[in-house]
Amino acid sequence: MPAPETTPRPANVRPVLGHVNLMADTLIANANLDDLRAIVRSMVASATPGIATALTAAARERLQQTNARCYPGPYNLFTTYGANATPTPQLQDVLKRARALYGSGMGFASLGVLASAVRSTIGMRWDSEGDVADILAVIDADIAQAIQSCKEELEAGRVGDYTSARKALTDLRSAVDSSYSDVEAWGGEFPFERATSSLAYWTL
Repeated sequence: MPAPETTPRPANVRPVLGHVNLMADTLIANANLDDLRAIVRSMVASATPGIATALTAAARERLQQTNARCYPGPYNLFTTYGANATPTPQLQDVLKRARALYGSGMGFASLGVLASAVRSTIGMRWDSEGDVADILAVIDADIAQAIQSCKEELEAGRVGDYTSARKALTDLRSAVDSSYSDVEAWGGEFPFERATSSLAYWTL
């Protein structure tokens, strides 16, 4: 009988919460993504004290090891055909990366990824009632959530490099301001109002 598929753990990665036994490791290696998501959500929703904190701590360690804050570009996040723009599959990859960062409490690390998404819209045109307007509203909401994550990161005392944090915040502000000027120039509807409001009333 063939052995169950398992994924060997790299030698330089230390276990975060102690030893993972063979059966649990086999489950993790073989369960599909939907099942893993359901299992993790069930665990986090349980009454076990500290499990959500342990999860986000483990996530931060993993994301730091993989240098997930780096923008995985250059990618075209939108394609333009005449006057119409369409989001590419790479845009969803970028947004998932940003959400993993700010969702695990690495808000400042997510700002650069989101700034790249904002900058990708400069020079585009779109219908205010179309699909692009909808995805831009989603990006706007992501930025607002990332800024909230930054505030929580700051309050928790996890910001080790204030210079880099301020630079990330300034970079995002610059991207949003450039987008505003661009959209105003062609008479469109500015898509990042929540981001602008969140940035306007918070300084580091």
